[in-house]
Amino acid sequence: MYPYVRMVKESLKYRNAPALSLLGTHVSHHVCWPWDIDPWMELNNGRTLTLYDLGRIPLAMRSGLVRATRAQGWGLTVAGNTVRYRRRVQMFQRFEMRSRAIGWDARFLYIEQTMWRGGECTNQMLLRMAVTSKNGLVAPDRLAAELGHADPSPALPEWVQAWIDADAKRPWPPAP
Repeated sequence: MYPYVRMVKESLKYRNAPALSLLGTHVSHHVCWPWDIDPWMELNNGRTLTLYDLGRIPLAMRSGLVRATRAQGWGLTVAGNTVRYRRRVQMFQRFEMRSRAIGWDARFLYIEQTMWRGGECTNQMLLRMAVTSKNGLVAPDRLAAELGHADPSPALPEWVQAWIDADAKRPWPPAP
């Protein structure tokens, strides 16, 4: 089940937090609960993706994304992601999550999220997010302007661009 109670808790916890810039970093702290684990007694890989919502939603609130999308009648949707897992997160362990936008291209906003425990990164996700309207995708430059961010996107890191390029070569629809 989706962690609605945790989402409400995070939303309430950060509702009055200082605003972040579009490229600011939101830091939050979490616990791996028994309902987050897999049969190997560690954080389930699918649950990891769900828990990243607990960092992304407050990031969207604090950076003005939620306000701007509601004002314009836009939506936010995940358009792709990749995760690198490196260290176990076991039941009852606490971890820090860092969530930040790292830039955008003509179609998507790119978000990096990481989980940290004891000074070590346990996993990292790169997520591509689209802003949607009834007329299709909203250009991220338009979103940035709506948030008062006049500068162009910073250059995307080489590893992000390599992922974008590799994903563009992936056939769609996939072979049956």
